[in-house]
Amino acid sequence: MTTPITLPISTSGTKAIDVAWLCARAAGDLALSRFRGHHDIDVKGHRNIVTNTDVEAELRVKAILAAEFPDHKILSEETAYDTDATSGWTWVIDPIDGTKNYAIGLPFWCTNVALCLDAEPVVGLTYDAVHGEGFWAVAGEGAFCNADRIAASDKDDVFSSVISIDLGYDDAMGLRQLDLMRSIFPRVQGIRITGSAALGLAYAACGRIDLYTHMNVSPWDVAAGILLVREAGGVATDRDGAPMRIASSHFAAGGRRVHADFMARYAVAQGGHT
Repeated sequence: MTTPITLPISTSGTKAIDVAWLCARAAGDLALSRFRGHHDIDVKGHRNIVTNTDVEAELRVKAILAAEFPDHKILSEETAYDTDATSGWTWVIDPIDGTKNYAIGLPFWCTNVALCLDAEPVVGLTYDAVHGEGFWAVAGEGAFCNADRIAASDKDDVFSSVISIDLGYDDAMGLRQLDLMRSIFPRVQGIRITGSAALGLAYAACGRIDLYTHMNVSPWDVAAGILLVREAGGVATDRDGAPMRIASSHFAAGGRRVHADFMARYAVAQGGHT
């Protein structure tokens, strides 16, 4: 677990985690009401799209946060270039993580809401509206799925594990990820592609998968999940083994023993061996 801290109370007297739930439900339930319907889609880059619902859901979340915590900063995909999340209280949000899944009708997308202090997540919530699951954590208080406490995998090694990955938008990083999986695949029970970094981390936190790894993410993809994994007793580091931060673009997260085994094999694979 992480160290407990004193969390701010909103202008309405609401706890930060309860405000996170308000935000997540506002965005997630809007998205769910339009799921598998018509979407106006804009192409932001190679493999990177945004729907009209992403935009509307983000506005709803920002309105709640502006009313409840007017002095806090907000970091989202659309404001990434004018928000400094390295100091003070900052909400890091993604109204729909897994937009491609959402747009094509695959039921693996979620809403991500995290509160950070000096770039360290202290409140995190990943809300899967499709399946009615909210994965949440408060620093020092453990991790939960709805009302049930969760724990990361207790598997001993990669050989006994199911690993989940995502490839991201960058061709070079995606191909490196595939090369790594090619070297590890003969030694694992299975490999899954989630299509949502936030769900990948949530599933690692609750032990549905044993380890999740990615090479190309942004803070709004992972801020909540970092806290979830650590509060669930797991480990989240960058691929160099340093503690994962919200600015870490490449990482591995999961149960402690399988994470250690994966990192050892990752170092070998990077050295050109299998």
